[in-house]
Amino acid sequence: MMRSCMQTFRDELIGHMPAMRAFARTLCGDAARTDDLTQDAVLRAWAKRDSFTPGTNMRAWLFTILRNGYFSQLRRRHLEVADPEGRRAAAVVVPASQQEGLKMRDLRRALAELPPSQREAIILVGAGARSYEEAAAISGCAVGTMKSRVSRARRALFRFGIDVGARDAV
Repeated sequence: MMRSCMQTFRDELIGHMPAMRAFARTLCGDAARTDDLTQDAVLRAWAKRDSFTPGTNMRAWLFTILRNGYFSQLRRRHLEVADPEGRRAAAVVVPASQQEGLKMRDLRRALAELPPSQREAIILVGAGARSYEEAAAISGCAVGTMKSRVSRARRALFRFGIDVGARDAV
């Protein structure tokens, strides 16, 4: 890569880091793992910068790297202590005193109950405001599959008492 291309790549990568961190936070659920996942994705992207095609969608490329890193971490987690209901984490964390904090905690718990593919779909399309097409490209699935995952995730969240609302297909 020429110096100007490398600088452009670097600047664009830095510009996408807040969105990467937000996506990582919704996947991981805690700040420390979010930071680790984001840092790992940035390092992987930097190491593979020569494989990025300028002019293509860098955000989708970065989100794919981040997503793949997340699922790799999940596969390695078999040695860790499971805390699916967050009881151990809740014992360490001070409960929120504001209503919004409580709603966010409930949302995180409900998201943690979703299968990873549905959680990813609802985050990309719902919170991330991605089109179904872009979300499908990031996840490596068909658009119809993405729509189905989002629909199932919305129904599941509604059963947890969380209404994420409907969104027109983009």
